[in-house]
This record gives sequence, C-alpha cells and structure tokens, in this order.
Amino acid sequence: MSLGRSIGRARLLQGWESGFSPTGAAVLGAVSGGYRRLLDVREWLYARGVVRSRAVGCPVVSVGNLTLGGTGKTPATLLAVETLVGLGHRPGVVSRGYGRRTGSVQVVADTASIRLDAEDAGDEPFLLARRLPGVPVVVGPNRYDAARFTVSRFDATVIVLDDAFQHRTLVKDLEIVMVRAVNPWGNRRLLPGGPLREPLVALKRAHLVIATGAANVGAAEEVARTVREYAPGVPVIAAAYAPTECWEAARMSPVKPEELVGARLLGFAGIGTPGAFRKTLADLGVVATSFVEFDDHHWYTSRELQTLAERASGVRADGLVTTEKDWVRFRTLPLPAMPVFVIGVKLEVTAGEAEWRAAFEGLCRTR
Repeated sequence: MSLGRSIGRARLLQGWESGFSPTGAAVLGAVSGGYRRLLDVREWLYARGVVRSRAVGCPVVSVGNLTLGGTGKTPATLLAVETLVGLGHRPGVVSRGYGRRTGSVQVVADTASIRLDAEDAGDEPFLLARRLPGVPVVVGPNRYDAARFTVSRFDATVIVLDDAFQHRTLVKDLEIVMVRAVNPWGNRRLLPGGPLREPLVALKRAHLVIATGAANVGAAEEVARTVREYAPGVPVIAAAYAPTECWEAARMSPVKPEELVGARLLGFAGIGTPGAFRKTLADLGVVATSFVEFDDHHWYTSRELQTLAERASGVRADGLVTTEKDWVRFRTLPLPAMPVFVIGVKLEVTAGEAEWRAAFEGLCRTR
C-alpha cells in the first residue's frame, strides 16, 4: 500500500523549492498571472469603497498567513484566546472549518461542552474546542455571519478569526500574520506557481508579523527584511513550538515527554509543515527511525494506520508518534497493537512579548 503525500501535491511542493520544468513553469506562470489580476481587481474594489468591510459590533482579531502551508495559525489562535481571557475578555473563535461535512453556521463548542465531532467541525476547530474549554467555537462559510452569530448567541466581547488574513469582509482591529522563519516566502511567486496566497505588499495590512521556529528575531532576518520593505513599522515577533502534552492514544494515558527520550519511533504527520514536527521530535530526544508525510488535513483509514505499524516494525521502531492535529483525524478508528504516541504543542513567544501584549491591550481593551 502506498503511503504519504499525493503525487500532485508532492510535485508542486518540490517545484516551489527546486523549480519547475520550462513547460510547467510557463503554464503555472500564466495561471499565477490570472490569479494576480483577480487579486488586483479585489484590491481596487476595496481601495475605492466599492466593496466594504463590515463591523460585527465588537473587536476582531484575525490570525492568518500569506503562504500556503503550515505557519502556526492554530497554536497562535490558542495563544491569542488565552491572552484575551487574561485581559478579561469573553472571546469567541470563528473558523471556516476546512474539510467539514456540514455547510452552514454550526456551534462546535459552547461554553459548557464540545457539540460536534471532528468530521462535522473540521479538524482545526475541533482541536481548538478541545484545548479551549469554556470558549465558544463556531464554524461557518461566511465569517461575518458566523461572527455576528457568536456575538449574539454567546455575548462574546471579542472575536478571534482563524485563518482569515485573506477574508476582508469583516473590519479587523488586530491583524496577525504568521510566517515560517526559515524560507518564509518560498520562491516568492503567487499560487499555483509558488506558495504565496497574496503579493508580499499585502503585509501592509498586518499589525503584527509572527516568525515561527525562531529563538529570536535575528533568526528570522529574511522575514524582518521583507517586513521593513513592504510594511515598515510593523513589529516582527519571534516564536517557537514547545510540547504541551503527550499521551498514548489507545489508553489515552498521559506520558511525560522525558519518557520518550531515546525511544525508537516512526513519525507521521499530515500537516502544513511536517518539518516543524520532526524538529519537535528531535528536540525531545526521540529517535525517529522513519518519517511518513501525508497531505495537510489528511483523514486516515484503519488500513493506513496498520500499514504504518507494519512499516514501523520493519525499521525496528517500538511505536508510532504523531501530532495532536493528526490524532483528531483518526481518534475514532481502531488502533494497531503497538503504541501510538500523540504530542500536542503550544506557541511560545521567544522575542517580542511586550509588543504582543501591547497589541492586544491597545486594540482590544476590555469594555
């Protein structure tokens, strides 16, 4: 059985890193040009007031990115909510709910409990609901409608939008852009010829730029240089991932991270940036005998889990290890006989804590 990323996705990612064939580059360049023209039309409409952003009746914090792939939006959303709670707010989280079975506005979690499973909520909203007990999480195809619903239903004093930098129908009080510290912009080309969802000039809409995977701003010099060029004055903050919990999936029993030091495990992940998880494993001292990458948001099958276990046995691994987000997508399936360890992470600000807090205090004061 074949495991891992789809061939088309793998080729696209490789092309963004190493370049495409002349024919492929020409075709993708033409499509990227058409996409750019559509973005320019949208920008023109907003700039001239033909299309307007609407206020939802309370402050709005948006967490998003400029590139396709994992940049730490979900951990940043968690950190934003925790910061707001600490400032006395009653935040509500609004997300589109990528890949969910439902289509209308749905309550994933209210202030008392989780109301939807991951298939109906989407993997990321379900994870947010699990990690934020007491905080309402709502999904909907129209962010404005979902935000208004959240304010009305739960009396939220601030809305946190997950993955919403490109969603401009709402007035936003704090726009946070997430970016990887290493190779942040890829080949600097627009989709599909590159990973950019918008031109870099869109950074001018940001209030904060968070470089993930950096111990300090100096480790994200390319990010800082680009922000100085396109959005001078916007603070660049450094942040890194840190394990926050670990458990064995079959028994749901907690495991201390230090117990995994020296463990021979096969890692697997279907997330935007699997390299970040590989680094987490290395930092924990896990001996990753092999690593299998799946497409982002991949929903697993029982057969895939069994094949992973067989492959682990073949490389003399003692078990499997994956991310919390991946666990959400196989949590109801029968598990193989060998241990399956799950690691959850949080985002820690490593440089720029004062700027982070000041942004929330200045734009989202408790009313």
